[in-house]
Amino acid sequence: MKKRSVAMMMSMLALSAALVSTTPVMAKTDDTEETTTEETTEEAEDGEAKSEDAAKSQTLEDGVYTAEFDTDSSMFHVNEAMDGKGTLTVKDGKMTIHVSLASKKIVNLFAGTAEDAQKEGAELLEPTSDKVTYSDGMSEEVYGFDIPVPAIDEEFQVALIGTKGKWYDHKVSVKNPVKEEDAEVSDDAEKDTEKTEGKKIADLGVEDGSYTAEVTLTGGTGRATVDSPAAIEIKGDEATATIVWSSPYYDYMLVNDEKYLPVNKDGNSTFEIPIAEFDTEMEVTADTTAMSQPHAIDYTLNFDSSTLKEAEKKDAK
Repeated sequence: MKKRSVAMMMSMLALSAALVSTTPVMAKTDDTEETTTEETTEEAEDGEAKSEDAAKSQTLEDGVYTAEFDTDSSMFHVNEAMDGKGTLTVKDGKMTIHVSLASKKIVNLFAGTAEDAQKEGAELLEPTSDKVTYSDGMSEEVYGFDIPVPAIDEEFQVALIGTKGKWYDHKVSVKNPVKEEDAEVSDDAEKDTEKTEGKKIADLGVEDGSYTAEVTLTGGTGRATVDSPAAIEIKGDEATATIVWSSPYYDYMLVNDEKYLPVNKDGNSTFEIPIAEFDTEMEVTADTTAMSQPHAIDYTLNFDSSTLKEAEKKDAK
């Protein structure tokens, strides 16, 4: 009997010990699960906060920019004359990019999916008629569109419909925006560089007559050029340069706040403007009608006096 009682007591003690040892483990598991849930929630909240911060960092200040416009299709892209870029306008935090397309075969766009574009009340993007000029001097009219941009460097949906009446889905993105007023300067240090002192007509010691001189153009998007050397007429202490642009769509120039109109009706826009000084940056503004709306762009011209020479006389017929 004593042996049986002792055995029973030992069994009861072993069972109690087992219950005591397992209870803390269960409690620890519950604590771990609760802690893991809290950590997951905090990580999700941190992720959302980081996403919000990233979106804020992409916000651009109001202004006009040149930006790259990429698509997922070789049939839907920026016109080759525009070098893959469009004009990005930012106003009150909202972004819209104007792009000139390759032709007039795309008749409407929609900021969203093709399915949503076909729903009642869908607001379709209407085309503008844009003039583009190619590197060989040929020009034509194509369709352009003002497309809302939700974010920079992120793909978003744009649907299109062509002349055949079928909607297609595409993904596009806007990248590398450069503010137009900053495009003239490739480096912040150059902004602080003092303007080089130029040479006046009297300093050159030349007689009245017809001359030519090399001229360089800077500013804008870098796509526009002017003919060089330029024809120059010198009379007394005044010099007048004939500026021939690489486009026929400049309708006026501003020099020292004075407006100058083209002197030709056909061909690339040509202006006769005064030169105050050689060998220094001469600030001018040229207004182009090549985009959906007239756009005044700031440039600088620099006439190199070391290349000044008499113009070749044309043989009398």
